[in-house]
Amino acid sequence: MGRSPSTISREVRRNAHPASGAYRPHAAQARADARRPRPKTGKMGANPELRALVQDMLDRKHSPEQISRRLRRDHPDRPELHVTHETIYQALYVQGRGELRRELARALRTGRTVRKPRRTGGQRQPRFTHPMVMISDRPAEVEDRAVPGHWEGDLIIGGDQKSAIATLVERTTRYVLLVHLGRSRTAEHVADALIAAMNTLPAHLKRSLTWDQGSEMGLHHRFSMAADMPVYFCDPHSPWQRGSNENTNGLLRQYFPKGSDLAVHTPDELAAVAAELNGRPRKTLGWDTPAERLAKLLAEAS
Repeated sequence: MGRSPSTISREVRRNAHPASGAYRPHAAQARADARRPRPKTGKMGANPELRALVQDMLDRKHSPEQISRRLRRDHPDRPELHVTHETIYQALYVQGRGELRRELARALRTGRTVRKPRRTGGQRQPRFTHPMVMISDRPAEVEDRAVPGHWEGDLIIGGDQKSAIATLVERTTRYVLLVHLGRSRTAEHVADALIAAMNTLPAHLKRSLTWDQGSEMGLHHRFSMAADMPVYFCDPHSPWQRGSNENTNGLLRQYFPKGSDLAVHTPDELAAVAAELNGRPRKTLGWDTPAERLAKLLAEAS
């Protein structure tokens, strides 16, 4: 028949008579047609016990991946209670097929009640008129953190997308600078604020800046010329390429909660928060503080 043995055996296994095991082509076709209609009842909808377990864990703020792994660990001999994290997301988000209460989505870390669409990197259009230099072209010395002066940056955004703070983290020392932006995050305003912040540093601490592809860096070429620092851009949807900055932004939410108005904080208040972060001992620095590491670098340079 020109088909692989696995294709034939799979067809016989799926569509033979469930009792006798005999295979009849017309009956097999009918069984296949009966399985085809959509939407089908999902695993969660067909199993009340599984649905109750998942709902209970979502109520306790467990993530879908944690639920999936825990069910497999706690019930290794009951495959009917095994479910992938994607199935849980489908049960929460997919219209017409969501078998879990929609309000449970608020228990997820993101709190979203609808799924955020994703596009692959190849679908994104060029964002800037001046070509970007990608992170793959960044010098190797940046990656190993041996040479100071390489920074990672991003914005944290306030409530209703109406305010922002620029965050800058030096990769070697984890030293933090916070830049006041108020209610404007246009490319021109961000470029001017970052130039002013970086020009307070000595030349040997201004080697490069790594940023994501946010529109606020549309004037990256202007920043590079004024601050004498090249800008390298991360790949789309790759926050781990700015790991130190992402970690710092998480710490900053203790001071600047999501949904709050960030414009009410003055530059002096931002400096005080940065000083507190820079005074925290860090395990990755052998329990030195970022401020101590930076002071040591400045002393060596002088």
